[in-house]
Amino acid sequence: MPATDTAPGPDLTRRSTFACWTRDSIRYRDLDPNFHVNNGAVNEYFEDGRVRFRAERMSHLSQTLLAGFALVKYSAHYRAQIRFPGDVDIGTVVLKVGNSSYVLGQGIFVDETCVATAEVVTVYIDHATGRSTPLPAEIRAILEASGPPAG
Repeated sequence: MPATDTAPGPDLTRRSTFACWTRDSIRYRDLDPNFHVNNGAVNEYFEDGRVRFRAERMSHLSQTLLAGFALVKYSAHYRAQIRFPGDVDIGTVVLKVGNSSYVLGQGIFVDETCVATAEVVTVYIDHATGRSTPLPAEIRAILEASGPPAG
């Protein structure tokens, strides 16, 4: 299945698509009244994946450079139920780098089953003006090197 239901791209339901991984434990507090992990918890797993991606790939950059990110679009596709107890693996990959923005693709897996996918658009902003501004060269280089693995 493509990255989204309407656009072709890397298959976010395949583990081999992702460049960066993190693991989260499924917590009892993540459950809804039906004992499934609720969508809010799934969204937190995605956020943990994005934070890990940034920590792994950009931790050497100055806080001034890192302060310019603003999430502007988030789209999730919940594909299967997640149950307690257990762990989830969150994959993150750069799908596209624009002038002032980039798109991340993410997948959550329980064992080999993809249970959710997401696409996230982040824009780099100038805090003084509150407007988008071109990605700094250092950040652009990291993002361009963080796409789907070759092959």
